[in-house]
Amino acid sequence: MPLRFDVDYNDPLLPFDPLIDEVFGELQSSFLEMPRGEGFTDYATFETGYQALKRATNDFEDISVANIEAAVVVAPISLIVFRAILGFTPPEWAYITTERTGLKVDQGAARTMDRNIRLRPLVPRALGTTTLADQRLRAMIQAGVETLTAGIGLEAPGLVHRLDKVDTKQGIQSVQPIADLGVPYAVLLYERFLGRPFASHRDAVSELVGLVVESAIKDVLTAARVSFRETGRAERINGFDQAPDFIIPDEFNPVALIEAKLTEDDGTARDKVARVQRLRTLRDESGKNYDVIACIAGRGFKVRREDMRRMLQATNGKVFTLETMPLLVENTRIREYRTR
Repeated sequence: MPLRFDVDYNDPLLPFDPLIDEVFGELQSSFLEMPRGEGFTDYATFETGYQALKRATNDFEDISVANIEAAVVVAPISLIVFRAILGFTPPEWAYITTERTGLKVDQGAARTMDRNIRLRPLVPRALGTTTLADQRLRAMIQAGVETLTAGIGLEAPGLVHRLDKVDTKQGIQSVQPIADLGVPYAVLLYERFLGRPFASHRDAVSELVGLVVESAIKDVLTAARVSFRETGRAERINGFDQAPDFIIPDEFNPVALIEAKLTEDDGTARDKVARVQRLRTLRDESGKNYDVIACIAGRGFKVRREDMRRMLQATNGKVFTLETMPLLVENTRIREYRTR
C-alpha cells in the first residue's frame, strides 16, 4: 500500500520528501505512445495512395488536375499524399483554395473531407459535379496544382516560403527527380526536424491523449458499480467556481470530488495543482467533509517538488496515478458507494 494513503497530514512535522518521491516514482511520461484513434493512416495505406498518385501522373511527370482526380477516384488516400507533397494542413489548403478559386471552402469542411478519406482510404469513390463536397474537392485539387506549378517565385528576404522544400522548391519540376532518385537521408532528417514525427497525428488525437486518465477513472468506478457524475467542459455547478471533473455520487450530496489531468508540461501541472487547492478551500469554507482527490499522469507533474507537496496536502495524500488507480475506491470515501 502506498505510504501517502496512511499518514497524518495534520502533523506539522510530517516529512514530505518520501511521499513526493513515491508519487514521482509512479509517474511516467506518455509522449512515446499515442492512441491510434479512428482515421489513423499506416504506412502501407499511405504508400498505396502514393503509388496510385505516381501511376496517374506518369511518375509525377504530368501533375495535372485531371490526373490527381483520377488517382483520388481509385484510392482516395492519394489526396492525403498530395497534401503531404504540398505540406499543407487541411485548414491551410482550404484557405488557399478559397483564395485561388473563389469557391469558399471553410476549415471545418476541409477537416471533414480529410477525416472521411482517412476513415475509408482505399474505397474507390465516384467524383461527380453536383454535390458541394465534390465541388470543393475539385477546387482543392485545382488550387494545389496551381500552387505547386507556381512554385516559390522570387525569394523575399527574411521570409521562408512554405514550398521551399526539397520536393517543391522548383514547383512541379522538383517532384519527379525526388520520386525517381529517393531523398538523401540528411534531407529526410531535416524535414522531419521541421515537422516533428507524428505531429499531425498527435494533433488529431490530442483530445484522446488527454482522456487517458478520465477513462481509467471511469473504468475503476464502473467496475465497483459506483454512481458518479462526470461534468462537461465549462459546465456550471452550483457551489463551484469551476466544476470538478468527477463528483461522487452527484453535486447534491458529494462524498468525493476528483480532478483528473495528464500533462507533459509543468505549467499546466501547476494550474491543476492550484485547481485542487481551490477545491480544498471551497470544501473547508463550506464545512463539508467530502474527499478532494487528484488523479494524474505525465511527466509534467514530476518537475516541481513543491507543487506535489501542495497537492498532497490539499488532498490528504489522495493522489492517484495510472499505476495506483486500482486503489482509488478503497482508499477514499468512494468505498461507501461501491456495490461490488
